[in-house]
Amino acid sequence: MKDKPVKRSCLAIACSPRKGGNTEILARRALDGAAAAGASTEIIILRDFCCAPCKACDGCFKNGRCVVKDDAVQIFDKILAADGIILAAPIFSMGICAQAKMFIDRSQQFWACKYVLDKPVVEDEERRRGRLGVFLSVSGAGLPGVFEGAARVVKYFFKMLDINDAGAHCYSKVDKKGEILERPDAMAGVYEAGIKLATFFE
Repeated sequence: MKDKPVKRSCLAIACSPRKGGNTEILARRALDGAAAAGASTEIIILRDFCCAPCKACDGCFKNGRCVVKDDAVQIFDKILAADGIILAAPIFSMGICAQAKMFIDRSQQFWACKYVLDKPVVEDEERRRGRLGVFLSVSGAGLPGVFEGAARVVKYFFKMLDINDAGAHCYSKVDKKGEILERPDAMAGVYEAGIKLATFFE
């Protein structure tokens, strides 16, 4: 590894349907950490974009690109260009929220690229090695294993996109809007996660 950090870009995708919700707050705080460490940052509020579900048509098997032309195209381009990815999504009914799951399902084109067409999603090996992703989530419930299913889905999402999993920061018994602000451990934890995304050494 080199002893000199490289300039990095960090992108957060906030998937909650609730404006200014707890996972969006966490995503913004993580980006604060990344920005403080010198990274360029951007947040995508998924509810503001028009993205259709996967059609299961296998059209992406031809060239690794989805045949549906909507806002998912530009979001995927941003994900491919970023070095650090933050996926922030709450738990609804013991699973990742529908908006996040729909978007992850649309990532089938990258699965097709890797496993049908046998091509890396990110061709540059150095960039591929340095891409990191973290998962941020909250749940109103405190049930054992409440985050396990969602975490597996996000690990799969990262794998499809040649993103190395840098861990999950999940907080239970957080339900009311803005309640995460009462959890200094959470705010500090995701801030540090943002710093780590921005200071990866190649």
